[in-house]
Order: sequence, then structure tokens, then C-alpha cells
Amino acid sequence: MGIQERKEKQKLEVRKLILDASMKLFMEEGFRNVTMRGIADLIEYSPTTVYLYFKDKDEIFAALHDIGFQKMAEFNKDLGTIHNPLVRLHKMGENYVQFGIENPEYYSLMFIDSEPMQKFAEEGCEEWKSGDGAIAVLQETVVECMQKGYLQDDDPLLVSLSIWSFVHGLMSLAIRERLEKFVVQKEMLLPTMKASLNWFINNIEVGDRSKPR
Repeated sequence: MGIQERKEKQKLEVRKLILDASMKLFMEEGFRNVTMRGIADLIEYSPTTVYLYFKDKDEIFAALHDIGFQKMAEFNKDLGTIHNPLVRLHKMGENYVQFGIENPEYYSLMFIDSEPMQKFAEEGCEEWKSGDGAIAVLQETVVECMQKGYLQDDDPLLVSLSIWSFVHGLMSLAIRERLEKFVVQKEMLLPTMKASLNWFINNIEVGDRSKPR
């Protein structure tokens, strides 16, 4: 490995160190209470070094927000191989739950914490590109399910938001340790959430899904 390659590798390592430390502090102290100096102290670097990588904590927050959506996309990378849209819809929901369970800190940042949306509004950004992209994929699958006769014809956005709201409700309960009050065995938490999701989707289906149109 050459000198330049080693330098690039070191930069990536320091950047990851900053992001990991920032996420830890954001979750423990809340976004408003975190400072660039606090991040620097945690990783034992000078604040100047942190500023070399990010201009402020808003930029760090935005980077973590995007990383979360990249991580979620990894869970869905094989969805294109599922040709039956109803099976794909079930899998999307299961992947969403799996992602949230394995990455609760990112899930909170992406879908629960208010700061990202406030920052978008302050910057005059009317689009939520990462979130819009995710709901668009869901909506496309819902439309395909309707075309195949698996779901009742209705407003695709309304149906998509209903499905998302249901699974988001499950995740919010789980992350805020409310669902555990009803699911005593922790190892049953994920299976219970997936079963609940499948029940919900099954109850909005129409027709015989074994006979694609």
C-alpha cells in the first residue's frame, strides 16, 4: 500500500470514528446538547481535527441520516429477485423490521427524531430525498400488487402510508421498550413483529395470491 493509499485509509478511519462517536453522544445526550468539542473529547482528538472533516454538527447529523438509509438499502438489495409483488411486499416489511431491530439508533434518527426534518425545513428543502425514495419503492410494489389483484384498488399512496404507519408503530414501540411489556421473551420480539406485520398485510389482501394474474 502506497503513502497516498494509507493517508486515504486513515482519513476514512478518522471520519468513521467521528461519526460513531457522534451517534453515541446524540443518543445519550440529545442532538441539542452535543458539541463539536464534546465529540472531539470522546475520540481524543482536537476540535480542529473534527472540523477538518465536518463543518458543524448539522453536517455530521446529515451524514449519519444518509448512512442509515444506505444501511437500510442493504437489507433490500435482493428485493428485485422476488417477482411476486405480494411476496416482495411481505419481505420489504420484514426487512424494515429487521433493520430497525438491528439498528435502533439509526432508525430513531431516520424516522423518530425531529431534528433532521427541522434542519431540512430551515434549509428551505421541500424534499426528503432519502425518505421519498423509500416510500416510492413501497408505493411501486403496492401498485403492482393492485394490478395483479392481490390488493384492493385504492389510492396507492394511502395504502403505502397505512402499511408504513403500521410497521413504524411496531418499531417505535420496540425501540421505546413498550413492546417488551407484552412480549416477555426478548428473542420472540422480532418473530412477533413480523407475524403482526404479516397479519396486517394479509387482512388488506383480496383474491387468491397463489394465482398471479
